[in-house]
Amino acid sequence: MTAPEPLTFPADTDGWLAFVTERPQGAVAAVAELDARLARADADGLDAVARLALWNDAELALGQATSEVYLLSESHPDAAVRGAAEENVQRLEALAAGRLLDRALFAALAAITPDEASARLDHDQQRLLTQVLRDFRRGGVDLPDAQRERVRELTDRDTELSLEFSRNIRDGRREIRVAPEALAGLPQDFIDEHPPGDDGRVVLTTDYPDLMPVREYATDRATRAALVAAYNDLAWPENDAILRELLDVRAERAALLGYGSWADFETETRMIGHTDPGHGGRAIAAFLDRLDAASVVAAAAEYPVLLDRLQQDDPSATEVTVADLFYLLSTLRNERHEVDAQLVRSYFTFDRVLPGLLETTGRLLDVEYVEVDVATWHDDVHSYDVVRGGERLGRIHLDLHPRAGKYTHAACFGLAPGVTGRVLPESVLLCNFARGFMTHDEVVTFFHEFGHLVHAILGGDQRVARFTGVATEWDFVEAPSQLLEEWAWDADVLATFTANGAGEPIPADLVAKMKVADAFGRALEVRRQLGHAQVSYHLHVDRPEDLQAATEHWYRVTSPVQPLAGAHSYAGFGHLTGYGSCYYTYQWSLVIARDLLSAFAGDLADAEVATRYRREILEPGGSRDAADLVEAFLGRPFSFEAYREWLAGA
Repeated sequence: MTAPEPLTFPADTDGWLAFVTERPQGAVAAVAELDARLARADADGLDAVARLALWNDAELALGQATSEVYLLSESHPDAAVRGAAEENVQRLEALAAGRLLDRALFAALAAITPDEASARLDHDQQRLLTQVLRDFRRGGVDLPDAQRERVRELTDRDTELSLEFSRNIRDGRREIRVAPEALAGLPQDFIDEHPPGDDGRVVLTTDYPDLMPVREYATDRATRAALVAAYNDLAWPENDAILRELLDVRAERAALLGYGSWADFETETRMIGHTDPGHGGRAIAAFLDRLDAASVVAAAAEYPVLLDRLQQDDPSATEVTVADLFYLLSTLRNERHEVDAQLVRSYFTFDRVLPGLLETTGRLLDVEYVEVDVATWHDDVHSYDVVRGGERLGRIHLDLHPRAGKYTHAACFGLAPGVTGRVLPESVLLCNFARGFMTHDEVVTFFHEFGHLVHAILGGDQRVARFTGVATEWDFVEAPSQLLEEWAWDADVLATFTANGAGEPIPADLVAKMKVADAFGRALEVRRQLGHAQVSYHLHVDRPEDLQAATEHWYRVTSPVQPLAGAHSYAGFGHLTGYGSCYYTYQWSLVIARDLLSAFAGDLADAEVATRYRREILEPGGSRDAADLVEAFLGRPFSFEAYREWLAGA
C-alpha cells in the first residue's frame, strides 16, 4: 500500500481563498454521494460492513474539511481568507448536524441487527455503530417533525454564535498606555523592547508576551491591575449578548432532546457521564464539591501569606486579586526559596526551548522530527515530519508567535485526521510565545500543548476516522498533555537545552528549589481553576440574567483570591464555546495525569514505561474507552490519591 502524502498548501492569497472554498465544496459533494448510497443500502443489499464503510468515508471527508477551514479561520493572516474559512466552518458543521437528523441514514444503520453486528463486525466497527446510533438519538432524529426542525435551527445557531464569540476574542486585542516608570520590576530586555512613544507613554497589549511578564514581574500594582483588567474585558461588550443567546440556545436544545440541562447533554459522552448516567450535570457538581473539599483548607492557609506580602508593598491593600496572584507567588518563591523568576527566565530562550522540546519528546516517544521546507499560511510556521525507523508517521506545524488576527491563546488544532493508508495525520500548534526569553510558565505551556500534538500524531493510525488522534472522551483529552508538563520540571531534561549568557545550563539545585517553591500556591491555583469550572457550569445550568454579577459571584465565593470588581471575564472565556459547561475537564484530567505519572516512579527516562505509555495511552487514539486505556497502562483503575498527595505538596 502506498503511504499517504501530507497536504500541499497554496503559495498566495488567491490559492488560499480557493483552498478554503473549493475543498469544502468537494467535501460536501463527496458526502452527498456517500449518503445517497447509504440511504439506498436496503435496495442495493449492502451488508453491515459496507454500510459502516460509507458512513466512515463520509465522516472522514467531512472531518478533514472542517479541520482545515477551522484552523485557517483562527490563523491565516489575511482577513478575507479567515472570513471565507469561517463561513465554511459554519456550513460544514451544519451539514454534520443535519446528517444526524436524516431518517434515511438512521434507518440504514439501525437496520443492522445485533446478530449481524456480532457475526460480521469487528471491535472498531461495533464501537462505531454503537456511537453513531447514539449520536443520531442525541441529534434529534426521532423527534416529531416540528421539534426536529427546531433542533436543526438551534444547532446551526450554536455554531454561528460560537464562531462569532471566538472571532471577537481573536480580534479583541486591547492596549493600555503607562509611564515608563510603571515598568519597574520588569526584565531589562522587556523594557528595551517597550520604548516610550511620542507621547512619552509605553504601550502594553493583552498579547501573552506582554501580559505574562507584567502580571509576574511588575512591582507597580496599578500596572498589573490595569493590564489584567484590560485582558478581563477582552471582547466585551460584544460578546455579552452573544453569550446570553448561546446559553439560551443550548438550554432549549437540551430540553427538546430530553435532557435536564445542557450539562446533562454534554456529559453523556464523557467519562464523568458514566459515573451517573443521565445526570452528568449532577456528577459535575459532585466532582467540583470534591475538589472544593480537597483544596479549601490548604488554600485558606496559603492566602494570608499572600495578603501579608502584598501589604508590605501596599499597606492599604485589603485583598489579593487575580492581578496580584502571579506577582506575589513569584516574589514569595524568590524570598522564601531563592527562586528568582527573572533568573530562571534567563535560562530559557525560545531558540533553545524549541529544539530542546523536540529532542526530549523524540527520546520519550521514539520518534524524530525532520524539518521540511513547505509553503504554509505564514512565515512564522515551521513544519516537521514525525518519523520512526525511516517511516513518516505524520506531520506537525508550529505557529508559535502572536500577530494580528490570530488565535490569542495556546492550543492544538487538528488539520488532517489520520486514517491508516489513506490520510497522513497532521496537527498544528497555535501559540503566542515570546521570540526571545520565555518564562518557565510558558515553557510548561509549550510542553502541555505539544502533548496534544504528539497524541494526535501517534494516535493517528486508525481505520475509523472518528477514533483517530485525540478523539477520546473529552474529559480525558487533557491528561496526556498535563503529564508531559512534568518533563519541563525535570533537572536532567532541562539541563539538555537551557543556557544562560555564559552558556551554562540551569543548575539542578535551582530546579529543585523551583519544584519546592511551586508547591506553595498549588491549592490556590486549584481554587482558581475551580472558579473557572464553577462559572462554566453555572452559567449554563443557572442561565443568570446578569452574567457579570454571576461570574463575579462564583469567582468570589470559590477562591480567597478575588476577581477584579466589575470585570467581564466571561466575554473572553473562550472555553465557553468548545468546553461549554465542562471546564471541570482540566481538573478531572489532572487527577488521571497525576496517577499516570506514578507509573514512572520518579524516573522520567524509564524507556520501558515510556514505551508502554505510548502503546497503551497514545497510540490507541479513541478506539477504546479512556478508563480502559488507563487501566491497561496502570494495571488498575485510576485513583484520586496521587492527585490528593500532589495537592498536599508531596
